[in-house]
Amino acid sequence: MIISRRGFGAFAAAALSATFPGVAAAARRRSPSRPMKQLIKPPRLRQGDVVGLIAPGGYTTDRAIEKAVRNIEALGFRVRTGAYLRAVYGNYGGSVQQRLADLHAMFADPEVKAIWPIRGGSGCISLLAHLDYELIRRNPKVLLGYSDITALHLAMYKKVGLVTFHGPVASSTMSDYSREHMMAVLTEPQSSYTIPMSPDNAKRALSEPHYGIRTVTSGVATGPLMGGNLSLVSALAGTPYAADIHGSILFLEEVNEAPYRIDRWMTQLDLASGFSKAAAVMVGICDNCGPEHEEISLTLDQTLDLHLKPLTIPTVTGYSIGHIRNQFTLPMGIRATLDTESQTVTLLEAAVS
Repeated sequence: MIISRRGFGAFAAAALSATFPGVAAAARRRSPSRPMKQLIKPPRLRQGDVVGLIAPGGYTTDRAIEKAVRNIEALGFRVRTGAYLRAVYGNYGGSVQQRLADLHAMFADPEVKAIWPIRGGSGCISLLAHLDYELIRRNPKVLLGYSDITALHLAMYKKVGLVTFHGPVASSTMSDYSREHMMAVLTEPQSSYTIPMSPDNAKRALSEPHYGIRTVTSGVATGPLMGGNLSLVSALAGTPYAADIHGSILFLEEVNEAPYRIDRWMTQLDLASGFSKAAAVMVGICDNCGPEHEEISLTLDQTLDLHLKPLTIPTVTGYSIGHIRNQFTLPMGIRATLDTESQTVTLLEAAVS
């Protein structure tokens, strides 16, 4: 009888299981569902470091630039502006070539220790196929931002394994809460760091219910943090830059979108990747995401529940991430634990070296 290599593997596995059932079961328990990606952690930030200010997505204004510079200097850092920071091409911060030039220049500059996009907007997805990933691998640095910057986070994680940071953009109006947790993650390497949800968001929920925390399915889950802005995570599904959802704590946020569009993106992401494969799903505060002009529409919560309620993993909404003032910073790819009872996210390793 001729046995193929695949057939021999199955035959050998069956023989092992029959002869040593305890050994086979232990091997299955030790085998991870997905190998952990080898992470590259950027060096921690220190007082006086140079921060590169660029516009890789939407265009910016002088007023926003002045605000971003004040933000950076108030944190004790120095500012280096991109050569094309003020460029405008349609609603983008310059052409693809100009935006790439600024991003690459900041990674190549040995004095620049962090790269902080001034805003999100749109257009980052157009850079992904042209990024110099070897340059990024050789010069790991902090990249911080949210919204459209999600595209850069996912691509750099997928192609390089670089830990980047989903948090405020440089022109954000930061609260003490967002500043505290951002600086702790970027400047203080800690083996464990627990982030509680914002008390100010809880107060705001009294008049704006979507700011409130809602536990759809309770529990505790551990896995690498993965996700970002829903429309971008959905848009990249099925591409070489897709989010690694399997075994992850998947976090999602959105702003200014009607429930039917959120439903479409959630459906696309679920079809492409499978929410059930995640360890947990954490939805942030989706501001201004109620029905628009439709006479009949599901609410935001009803729309999210279409996708979250069938799951058996921990699922929550209203956590302190998104297009909001009181947001905490999430390092992409870092292992963390979500605890729905304590309403906390605990980072289980340092995000910077």
